[in-house]
Parts: sequence; C-alpha cells; structure tokens
Amino acid sequence: MSDFAVRVENLGKKYRLSHHASHEIRKYTALRDVMAEAVTAPFRALWRANSQTANKDHASATSEDFWALKDVSFDIKQGEVVGIIGRNGAGKSTLLKILSRITDPTTGRVEIEGRVASLLEVGTGFHPELTGRENIYLNGTILGMKRAEIKKKFDEIVAFAEVGKFLDTPVKHFSSGMYVRLAFAVAAHLEPEILIVDEVLAVGDVEFQKKCLGKMQDVAKGGRTVLFVSHNMEAIDRLTSRCLLLKSGRVSLDCNTAEAVKSYLHQKLQSSQNLGEFRSASIPGALSIAEVWTETLSGEKATTFRQGEPFRIFLRVTSEGRLNCDFAVVIENFQEHALYCTHLSDLSQTINTEKTQLLTLKINNPMLRKGEYLVSLAALSSDRAFFYDVILHYPLFEIAGVLDTSFPDDVRWGDLYMPIEWKVENGA
Repeated sequence: MSDFAVRVENLGKKYRLSHHASHEIRKYTALRDVMAEAVTAPFRALWRANSQTANKDHASATSEDFWALKDVSFDIKQGEVVGIIGRNGAGKSTLLKILSRITDPTTGRVEIEGRVASLLEVGTGFHPELTGRENIYLNGTILGMKRAEIKKKFDEIVAFAEVGKFLDTPVKHFSSGMYVRLAFAVAAHLEPEILIVDEVLAVGDVEFQKKCLGKMQDVAKGGRTVLFVSHNMEAIDRLTSRCLLLKSGRVSLDCNTAEAVKSYLHQKLQSSQNLGEFRSASIPGALSIAEVWTETLSGEKATTFRQGEPFRIFLRVTSEGRLNCDFAVVIENFQEHALYCTHLSDLSQTINTEKTQLLTLKINNPMLRKGEYLVSLAALSSDRAFFYDVILHYPLFEIAGVLDTSFPDDVRWGDLYMPIEWKVENGA
C-alpha cells in the first residue's frame, strides 16, 4: 500500500472572466422577445457562421482567462497534518474544492488514497429540507459509511454539536452556528482517512473553535490526514507541522510551519496593504481611519525596528463633521493575541474631529521580542458607547535584531521581554 494520502501533479484551474462595458444595460425577456426569438431561430445559425470572426474579436475584448491555480505539485503522506495559507485570492479554496472533488481541474491530476470528508463552507453536503438526524445519516452514507457505523457514532456527534434539542428540525431553520457545529461534528466523527477543513470554523464562537481544534488534534493523533486552511496563524501553528504557502495560484513555499508562517507574515508586512480589507465595522459618512504607519524618531518611515528601539505610530483620521471622539490602539502578536491596549482618553483627552487630523503615539521603550506585530484600531464615541470605525489585525511592524546587549538575542516563548533579577540562595 502506498504511503501517500494525496498526490498533486501540475494542477491548474482556469476560469473565464467576462467584462461588460459600463454603459451596457441588462435586458429582461418580455413576451414579444420570446415570439421574436422563435421567428428568427432558423436564421441564427447562419448569422453566427458569418459573424464568427467578429464575435471572436469582441470576446477577446470583453473576457479573459484567469488561472486560480497554476502548476501546483505536492505530496502529502498518510497521517500528515498540513496547513494551507496565503492571502485572499491565492487559490486556497479552489485547491480544496478540487481535492474534495467539488470541481474538476483544468490541467494536471490528483490522486487520493482513502475516504475524504470536507468542510469547506457552512452546511456543505446538507439538504435543507432534511432534519439534523437525517442529514447525519445522509452525510455518513455519502462518505461510504455503513448504517451501523453511523449509528455507533451518532450520540457522540450530537453531543459534540450541542444541537440535540433541534435534532428533528429541518436544518434550513438552523442558525449558521448550529449548521457549522453539526457539519464539523459529522465530518470529524465519521472517521474519514482524510479530513479537509476550510476557514469555516471562523463562523463558530471562540469556545467552539477551541473545541474543533482539539478534535482535529485528536484526529491527527489517530493517524489520519488533515488539510487545514486558516488565516488564524495560532491555529495553524498549533495544529500543523508542515505548510503550503500559496501566492497567486502557485505554491510559493512548502516547508515546516514556523518558516512558512514567518514568510507569510513578512509578505503581508512588506506588501502594500489596503486598509479597507481589514475594516470590520464603520458608520458611512461619519469618521474614518484613513491611514496608519510607523516611523523612526528621526521621521523616517519604516516597518522594521530593533528590540528596545523607540518608534512612533501615526493615524490619519478623516471626518465630514465635528465629532467628539476617543481612539483605541491595540498591539497584537501574529496570532492576533492582544498584548497591550491604549486609549486616547487614558490621558483624559478626546478630540473634536474636523476634516483631516493626525494622531501620533510614541512608544519609548518597546519591550517586544523578535517577530511581526499587528494592530487593531478603533474610533469610538467619547463615552465609548459605539464605534465609528474599526480596523482589525492590520500587519504594521516587525521587531528584528537588538538595540543593545540587555536584550537576550535567542529564541524563547513569549512576546514581551521583561528584565528579571534571579537570586539563588541556600534553602537549608
């Protein structure tokens, strides 16, 4: 028996993108159009033949080929737990859909040894008119399980999903959280040889996400193969030992998780970021955080600083009217864990915004370890009752190298460096 679970060779997926001129108006079919089409049907074939060249030229001007994946090759051994990371549009979801046999590749081939269970989006494989109970048996059957096998796991699935009260309710009435809990429970408990999980776990609450990660760790320890896509680097770091980093539809890096995550975060930090991609909530037309960047104390824009080196964070804020506001800045590690939060009102200050204003935070002695750091930003009312604008987990700066020898330059757990005095005494 082969020792690989998944083998991908020169995989490619092409889509045809159509572009319509902005002046085109969408046409709706009326009764007269149907009648006219019936009358002209015999002549359309002749017209198409005569105008083939013209249509070809027109098509080339209004459509293009887009390769979501191109020349992707890799092997995954049985029992491996592999993360797949990359920015939005890198091709992660397309790859999983091909591996799950939801869509066919344009080029290349995929070999899979074993039964596959996929959780790519909320309710994948569920029939909305069937109850939760019926969908459990339906999904098990699709996975090739015998009824006795499904029955044996049934109580575990229901207990894990915590939907026992609604088990005999059609799943079309389930909330998105109930959907994903039941879908994950089915996929993880029916013992497929290969489990494929996309970012769908982000739908659940924090406790459920922890529960799912724990279950996937159990699945991995049981010798089954797991492919896991996530933007949560903490989850990737905890669960996987190997990562594929995708960039523009190609495998940019295939290596151990720590190296892949570091490269991914470095790409995010160095590339030009659209702040809007990280906007979580906003009130249109009120107030907006338009820009955020970092500078050295000498006024030079920079994204990389040494340990202990002071630097400044700048926020450019725009407003269409005068608003009394407070601002919050949260510094986070690459796992999106908050390390420190500060409010403008901590100094008993708020501002009356008008048009464009610049806020500056000076960090005099950052006691941060090496690594990439994110910020979450919020513009809120002065009484903190509601938010005007929220930016989450924006990659902002990196700490690399040491400023002086008081910072130990080695690899240790933790994000903060705090000088500690050790004392050893004879306890006798």
